[in-house]
Order: sequence, then structure tokens, then C-alpha cells
Amino acid sequence: MKKVVLFLTIMFMTMSYAQETKQIPQINVNGEGKVKVAPDQVCISATVETKGNNAKDVKKQNDEKIDAVLKFIKKMNVPAADYKTKQVALNPQYDYDKKKTSYNATQTVEIVLKDLSKYDDLMDGLVQQGINRIDRVSFETSKLVQLESEARKLAMKEAKLKAEDYVSVLGQKVGKAYTISDNTQVYRPQPMYAAMKSMAMDSAGASNETLAIGEIEVTANVSVSFVLE
Repeated sequence: MKKVVLFLTIMFMTMSYAQETKQIPQINVNGEGKVKVAPDQVCISATVETKGNNAKDVKKQNDEKIDAVLKFIKKMNVPAADYKTKQVALNPQYDYDKKKTSYNATQTVEIVLKDLSKYDDLMDGLVQQGINRIDRVSFETSKLVQLESEARKLAMKEAKLKAEDYVSVLGQKVGKAYTISDNTQVYRPQPMYAAMKSMAMDSAGASNETLAIGEIEVTANVSVSFVLE
């Protein structure tokens, strides 16, 4: 009886393994989708840095400069929700050669400017009011989530089109998707920009353009396995 049970068990395991390893006719392809759009906002991170020998005076000077910067931003009609201060610091710096301690105060303001026509005036004003370090200028889109969705759909369409091209000469058809892998690398797209301040006038006396509008490119990549029919 035990031999019969053992035999049936082995047969069952063999049949199950054969079913699991049964090859399903498939075609594996990659697809890429790209969507381009002009940026509609710019994120600016700028810092007021003040140095001196007296900690109290250094902090006071830094506070006065950042106060002037914030008042200027408000005057530019930037909504209060679109700018904030962060990374406030006052650090001692010891000079071993001179055996003296100086102090370095910094305050950073982050701004989201949604009216790009104000970019040049804003940057000029920030510098005039005391900003002496521009840490980051990033041109972005407020529709990133929507654009990523569109790019993924285009990537899937391209993958299916590729599969259909390959099997069309074989007299077969592309069936349902068997596996889908998202190979997209997550990153913040940066447009190709020339955001330089003109320091000279052209021969006609007109100022040179200071901002060249580019495009953000959002890309999605997928790998898809389709069942062949």
C-alpha cells in the first residue's frame, strides 16, 4: 500500500512540474514614450551670507538683509505660499593662524515663481537686496504627474506596435500582455535653458535676451512580454 501511495505521489509531482514548466509562446519587447512641454514655473534657492567678527552684529546684518529680500519678494506679488525661509545658521569659524574666531551667518529663501515673465526682475532684485549666493535655479512643470502618465501610455503603445511588427511576418498575432516591467528612472527633468544675465547692449542699443525658453522632456521606459496567438 505504501508503494502505491509513493508511486501516486511521484506521478502527481511529475505532472505538476511539467505543467509549471510548460513554455508559453511569448515575445519580449521594450517601449519608450516621450512627452515634451514648456516649463511653467521656476524654483529658486538663494542665500544671504554674512561674515564678521561679532556674532551679534553678523546675525543682525543677516536678518536685515533677509528682511529686505522678503519684502521685495512680496512687492513682486509672489503669493506667500510660494516662498519660505529655511536653513538659518550662525556658525563660528576659528582661524588657527590668526588665533581669532569669526562668524558666518546664512539664511536661505526658496521661491516658486509661476510667472516666468518676472524672472529677470526677480533675480535682479534679489541680488540688489542682499542675496549673494544663488544655490539653485530649476525650471519645472506643474503638470509633471499628468505628463508621466502620458509618457507611460505612449511607451506601452510603442511596445505593442513593435511586437506586432515582429510577428506580422510569421502569420501570428499578439495576444494579452503576460508581464510588464517599468524601467523608468525617477528623476526631475531639466529643460535646456540659457538663463544668463546680459551684461552688454547690442549695437542698436537694445538689451540682449536673458531667458531662452526650452522644453522639459518626460520619458518612460517599459519591458513587456506578450503572449503569441
